[in-house]
Amino acid sequence: MVAAASVVVAVGSVTGMMSALGDGRPSDDARPLVTGAPSLLPLPAVPTPSPTKTSAAPSPSKSPSSTAPSRRPSPEPSVRAEKPAVLAASTRLYRHPESQVLDWVAANPGDSRRPVIESRIADRPAAVWFADYTPSNITSRVRAVTSGGATQGRVPVVVAYTIPGRDCGGASEGGAPDLASYDSWIDNFAAGLGSREVIVVLEPDSLAQANCLSASQRAGRFASLARAGRVLKAANPRARVYYDAGHSAWNPPATQAGFLRQAGAASAASSDGVFTNVSNFHRTSTEADYARQVLSALGGPASLGAVIDTSRNGNGAPPDGEWCDPSGRKIGQAPTLNTGEARIDAYLWVKLPGESDGCKGTPGTFSPSYAYELAR
Repeated sequence: MVAAASVVVAVGSVTGMMSALGDGRPSDDARPLVTGAPSLLPLPAVPTPSPTKTSAAPSPSKSPSSTAPSRRPSPEPSVRAEKPAVLAASTRLYRHPESQVLDWVAANPGDSRRPVIESRIADRPAAVWFADYTPSNITSRVRAVTSGGATQGRVPVVVAYTIPGRDCGGASEGGAPDLASYDSWIDNFAAGLGSREVIVVLEPDSLAQANCLSASQRAGRFASLARAGRVLKAANPRARVYYDAGHSAWNPPATQAGFLRQAGAASAASSDGVFTNVSNFHRTSTEADYARQVLSALGGPASLGAVIDTSRNGNGAPPDGEWCDPSGRKIGQAPTLNTGEARIDAYLWVKLPGESDGCKGTPGTFSPSYAYELAR
């Protein structure tokens, strides 16, 4: 993504999510992931383990890197702003009970900003990120989230974010030490998915940013991602697995579709489609059009669809291409599995609004002032 989509541990893509990181607490205790500051590229953000009890990791937001081209998101046309989410968040999506925003709401009952932040952000379901390489407890941590969703009869959204070389050495760098280790980690991740419906956002930025890799490195990454999709769906046939399509201001649809095809995203055995706009700001309508173009170029079964991160796109992308906690942004459409749009399966909050990209607070930490600005 031209303006990193998530920033978790390091900045790789700008996605705000909850993270389940090992922090010395019981291995089945999943905590929200802190999202880190995005880089100039529109990539996802990697969660960065936080020293606080929330153990939040920043969502990856692409930061400038010598190995990746510094591509700012193109300014969006000056169209009228989309109305912030008026639809109630889908009751079918699972809201994990632990996150930085929920901690803040509980600790600040008298804060004048609390009612807005609680009702418009804290009460909405958001993704849970797994961005640290901890093979010994990843199964139990994923299971803690999926079993919570199963108990409530709701659909959890989990993010796998440990591909080696993620963020191409940017702010969200990290991940598994090598592809063999990653393959094993994915096996353990898949073992925690359970048997109920679950949405898996597979490796933000891993494909949109693939040009930073050599040809042989790309081939290895594509093979591991294709394998990952097959393993996830074999472990739980009801899991819906979505691959990285970047966003509308990043790669052209045909280019992105080429990467996706090589990574197995056109096969129903490994994929349910693509995701866009993770930790970014592009308008929902623009992303929906882009996603359909990517799917058309990708080919594959007609059942393939797309999910869009709408957590911070209510006013579209900043005209100056700013990616780090830009002012004037608003939360977007509420998370839902009923979009009413052809081939758009869901609007999700992959990045949790209010988790800083690094300018209004430490990357990946919750900023009440930023959250209030986005939600009011």
